[in-house]
Amino acid sequence: MRDSDVAAGQKPLRAKYRLSPEAAMVTDHARTSGTDPRDPFHANVEPMDGCGVTVPVGVHAGVGGPHDAPTPGDILCAALAACQDSTIRMVADLLGVELEFLEVAVAADVDLRGTLGMERDVPVGFQAMRCEVKMRVKEGTDAAVLEKLKTSAQYCCVVQQTLRNPPPIETTFETK
Repeated sequence: MRDSDVAAGQKPLRAKYRLSPEAAMVTDHARTSGTDPRDPFHANVEPMDGCGVTVPVGVHAGVGGPHDAPTPGDILCAALAACQDSTIRMVADLLGVELEFLEVAVAADVDLRGTLGMERDVPVGFQAMRCEVKMRVKEGTDAAVLEKLKTSAQYCCVVQQTLRNPPPIETTFETK
């Protein structure tokens, strides 16, 4: 079995976090910018401060937008897909599981009457999400190790666990 790239990268971090648990706290960022604030249907989001990457964001046709760019819901689905994908890859590396194919697809269902304020008893937000993982591993992979990969990948996926157990969200407004 080859050495794990993930284990090698995590070894000094694990030691650091054992000595200084506060060092394990990180904060991710995203910010919208760079579009005409009078345009009700478009924005750009920078998913990491200073990364130089912006993602165009549009409004879904189901709420009156042109749906000509990924919607915030699409981006949420993408965040779950990306997090689950990277978590599976990392856990597979740690367990010595050789992945031959991996694809993660996420779908989410929302009743738009809630966000349009049409029905007070219809919640605003997604009512269901599905995360479908298709993977192929090297023939001969132990079934118990494969099961551990699946269980650990779900448990360790930050976005999935955040959606399952949402944190409090504080919104502040500053009017200039």
